[in-house]
Amino acid sequence: MKSDLETEFEQAQERVHTLPKRPGNDILLELYGLFKQGSQGDVQGKRPGMLDFKGRAKHDAWASRKGMSRESAMQAYVELVDRLLSSSK
Repeated sequence: MKSDLETEFEQAQERVHTLPKRPGNDILLELYGLFKQGSQGDVQGKRPGMLDFKGRAKHDAWASRKGMSRESAMQAYVELVDRLLSSSK
């Protein structure tokens, strides 16, 4: 059975798609890092090569969350989505 936090996390993943405009790259990378940490835990796999700028940035965003508990990452993701939605009104 899912915890309340897991349910909130899934709902935040749906709500983020309702943002009226696309957030900047810094916010997108923050969302990505928190999402990956909350859903899969610490970063896995090798860091992409120098020419894969996007893959490298995403990997680094996830790696920056290393050691953060899945629950903390889920909570931070939910709070960030809530902040983004409330500031876009």
